[in-house]
Amino acid sequence: MIVTVTRSGGFAGLTKHAELDTSDQPDAAKLEDAVRALGAKDLGSGRPQPDRYVYRLEVRDAQDEDATHHAGHPSHAIHTVAEQDVDATTAWLLDRILSS
Repeated sequence: MIVTVTRSGGFAGLTKHAELDTSDQPDAAKLEDAVRALGAKDLGSGRPQPDRYVYRLEVRDAQDEDATHHAGHPSHAIHTVAEQDVDATTAWLLDRILSS
């Protein structure tokens, strides 16, 4: 599973981008469980608030090289979540990917 996170906004308005292939990670099962849990969560409105971050997560199957071009493809999902709507598991996932 390949997860791409783009964080935008914040006080300085900077953008940070990171990508992680979970299959290469020692905590792959925990990462993939956290990603799968995103689909079952109510991630809130996704509406940005002043000086807060907005996160965009793109998830695709590592086996599907064409998934990045087909957002409607079953092995590709996009989630947008505003900072105020991030729960503990999602916060861990975002931090883990952005610090990789």
